[in-house]
Amino acid sequence: MSDKFLDKAYDLETPEATLDHYNQWAASYDAEIADNGYATPGRIAAALAEVQPDMSEPVLDFGCGTGLSGLALRRQGFEIVDGMDPSADMLDQARSKSAYRKLTAISVTDSAPIPRGIYRRITGCGVLGTGAAPPEVFDMILHALPRGGLFAFSYNDHALADPAYTGKLIEWVDVGAARLLFQEHGDHLPGIDLKSTVYVIEKA
Repeated sequence: MSDKFLDKAYDLETPEATLDHYNQWAASYDAEIADNGYATPGRIAAALAEVQPDMSEPVLDFGCGTGLSGLALRRQGFEIVDGMDPSADMLDQARSKSAYRKLTAISVTDSAPIPRGIYRRITGCGVLGTGAAPPEVFDMILHALPRGGLFAFSYNDHALADPAYTGKLIEWVDVGAARLLFQEHGDHLPGIDLKSTVYVIEKA
């Protein structure tokens, strides 16, 4: 199988280019990602469960894509998962998996698509990074969480090499606005030898 979509995924430079890319990729995304051993959804779900064992608390899967992260959360035992994504075609794929209570289409131009204080658990699987959401989305997610809320997310090796992304985490933790509860580097897409670090942080 050609990895033409995956090969281009880390070179996207605008929100509009990213949205177009993922809309085109939607139909073949799951197969291509599976071929490359996509491990991060399961790692994030397991990390969140380790830190927060209450499976009845709703989880927002931000940037849910085709729903692989929602499936991982459900397999881990989380009972209520909602998803948000800007790609209508990706959301169609997610809808077919029946892992979500509700799915919401968001605009790439909306600076605050998550209602404040509604979700105490938010995940971002492969969402923040080069060719995906810009660093400012990190702030948006943390501002949407109430005090004591948890954000479980990943930075792949491309994001880890970019201080614009790692700096956001450092900013929040260093000033005491968030606490780092979990951090683990491991497999992301073994098929292309790409790893990721999974984090869980708690908003102070």
